[in-house]
Amino acid sequence: MPDAPDHAPHGPLPEGGTVRPITRWGEEPMHRPQEAVTAYDDELRTLVADMVATMYAADGVGLAACQIGVDRAVFVFDCPDEDGARWVGVVCNPEVTLPEGKDRRLDAAEEDCLSFPGAFVECARPDTASVVGTGLDGEPVSFAGTGLLARCLQHETDHTKGTVFGDRLPTKLRKKLGKEHDRLAEEFPAGWPAPVVE
Repeated sequence: MPDAPDHAPHGPLPEGGTVRPITRWGEEPMHRPQEAVTAYDDELRTLVADMVATMYAADGVGLAACQIGVDRAVFVFDCPDEDGARWVGVVCNPEVTLPEGKDRRLDAAEEDCLSFPGAFVECARPDTASVVGTGLDGEPVSFAGTGLLARCLQHETDHTKGTVFGDRLPTKLRKKLGKEHDRLAEEFPAGWPAPVVE
């Protein structure tokens, strides 16, 4: 586990999880809305601990349950904001709020996805975002951020709705993303990032 984060307003991420293989785009249940979390129990805590372990093993800043093949609307993150401060959290049943009108500014930074590993391409998203949902014990949680954190909150909430960031790209950029992914495919074999069992 990394060092203590700068901001963990709703507590630390659970530890002791098992690294699982990451589910890829095109596989179940990536492309449909995820089932709401209704039970805040040991099964959920184990799932989230596994998500955290897998996120770190893959050097990611966020991970949704569907990315390890589990149909639940929950994500975890450990991500810096625009000022470089690290935020961590768990959000079940997330709902994102984005700025509108004169407050809406798009950030066309590069984005990637652990479920389509190795490829980066520009994806325009609002430069601030806030998310509300529930935590591991069913308590209300909320997070707001700028920079990469804003992008992460939007990206992971999208996963719980069945949307991958490739869905938000024009055809030309989607093709570019696919070519880069295919070029690097050997670096991310089936089962990645879980350890290979001999």
